[in-house]
Amino acid sequence: MKIRQNVRHWAAKKALTAPVIGQRVNDKLVDLHTGVFLDKADEGHAEARRAHLDDFFDATMDTYVAALDSDFTEAEAREITHVQANFDFYNHGWTEMMEFPSDELEDHYDRYADFFERWGITIDDPLGEFRPTDGIADAPSTPEKLDDPEHPHAEGGFADDVYVETDDGEVVVGGQNEPEEVDPAEAPGLDSDEAGAD
Repeated sequence: MKIRQNVRHWAAKKALTAPVIGQRVNDKLVDLHTGVFLDKADEGHAEARRAHLDDFFDATMDTYVAALDSDFTEAEAREITHVQANFDFYNHGWTEMMEFPSDELEDHYDRYADFFERWGITIDDPLGEFRPTDGIADAPSTPEKLDDPEHPHAEGGFADDVYVETDDGEVVVGGQNEPEEVDPAEAPGLDSDEAGAD
């Protein structure tokens, strides 16, 4: 999959794994992800999916931290959560929201199979053990789209590795090295005073 990586991603990683500020960044990242993907939804379906996506992305923040704890790079850990989301989109027939074509689902699963199996994650059950005990909000499916899926926002051909596009537009296989100094205040939802609160 091709994803972006910049200073805000590194700051979010640092902030999410910190006490006090972590929850605030978590909530902002959930809002951001929900907004981005609702913008890709077919007109008329977005609001019906909002609560589901909020709950889903909140759960994937735990996946992200678990992947970091399992020694995946920042790019890999973030890609894992995007793969989970694409599994969920596929299961609901929300093909217009997918970031890679549906015929690459198994390729992306296979790359992280050990991690996914450890946490009970499958294409049919994208959250596995990260599913909240009280569940996540339901949303209407569009299964008819699976008969002839259209993926207007998907980029195929990146299923063999994580590809990172830098701010300069360069594509780096595997991602960038983490900067030596990362200011958590650069994370979405924080300012310098809040970042220093921990």
